Amino acid sequence: MDSKDKQILRKIFGHISAVLNYCSGCSGLDNFQSDPMRVEACVFNLMQIGELSKSSLTDEFKDKITSIPWKQLYGMRNRIVHGYSGVDMSIVWDAIHTDLPLLKQELEKYL
Repeated sequence: MDSKDKQILRKIFGHISAVLNYCSGCSGLDNFQSDPMRVEACVFNLMQIGELSKSSLTDEFKDKITSIPWKQLYGMRNRIVHGYSGVDMSIVWDAIHTDLPLLKQELEKYL
């Protein structure tokens, strides 16, 4: 693995860890949505994860690691950036609650 790719993976891992930290006390979607600062912090980090996944990792690395849904990570970023006021928070919450722990676990294999 290219050292730049490893550095980017560490950044992505950090953003995932931050989101999971911010939501560690959330009991569900309603609790998540009740704190606008938490929502904004999580959405910002999700955008960063998507951007780094698309623009900063080499295509060679992404082609080798097929267990990570690179296109979906960037797709989430696009949904947030291009339609923030219309973003379905239940989708964001599901990604945080279900997908991010799995993504974090998968990234640990490469760090």
